[in-house]
Amino acid sequence: MSLPFENDDNFTYGNYLMIPELLSLQQCVSIDEDTGLPEHDETLFIIIHQVYELWFKQMLHELDHIVSLLNAHKVNAARHHLKRVLKILKTLVGQIDVLETMTPAEFASFRNFLANASGFQSAQFRELEFVLGVKDRIQLDWFTGAEGERLAARYDAPTLWDAFVNVLARDGYAVPAEVLDRDVRQPIAENAALQAIIVERYGDEAFAGLCETLTDLDEGLQEWRYRHVMMVRRTIGTKPGTGGSDGAAYLATTLFQPAFPDLWAIRTAF
Repeated sequence: MSLPFENDDNFTYGNYLMIPELLSLQQCVSIDEDTGLPEHDETLFIIIHQVYELWFKQMLHELDHIVSLLNAHKVNAARHHLKRVLKILKTLVGQIDVLETMTPAEFASFRNFLANASGFQSAQFRELEFVLGVKDRIQLDWFTGAEGERLAARYDAPTLWDAFVNVLARDGYAVPAEVLDRDVRQPIAENAALQAIIVERYGDEAFAGLCETLTDLDEGLQEWRYRHVMMVRRTIGTKPGTGGSDGAAYLATTLFQPAFPDLWAIRTAF
């Protein structure tokens, strides 16, 4: 079977990836008073954050697929795609190294031009948190239109953790009703009875592997949060963030808050 573009000389790498359109999206807003040109480092800032948003899109794509795989009881396939998400998380953390090549003075050269724009306004990152069970009703009020609708749907939907515990239930384990029937809009709470089931099941290599990979995901998210806090402290110190946030002070409150607390609690049981 021939592909629709197989003999089309106009179908190129650049057309397929929409490279001209992609490279036109870095629109600086700053102006250097001496040259009349944008501040040099704003381009890096824009590209880094646009790349973040692309990776967030891919992570959501993967996590939705992982939930569907777990719901179909395809544990090994789910774990395979979880490993891909882990690699993406490592890439996100690595990008902070690039961003940290920007000195506080270089960031300050264009920071005021950002006005109220803030990373807190990343709807996709909030979606990621909601998929992982880190839900805060207040965050819905920050978004309107299509972004608000997407986030509201994520808020009301079961999480990755809910898909995981249903694997246990389908395998015949007596998962507590308060776990299976919990309000998916509420934070994931530790459950001693569920922890006992997970520990009992750890003899199953495939299941234990899934648990460990979920723990890796949780740890990776916490690593990202820590590096993000330190990058903000390094760049703006204790100043408020753009958009009126508390900056590093707020970000620090998100540290050491695991998405899957049961998987950390069981560590003392072995």
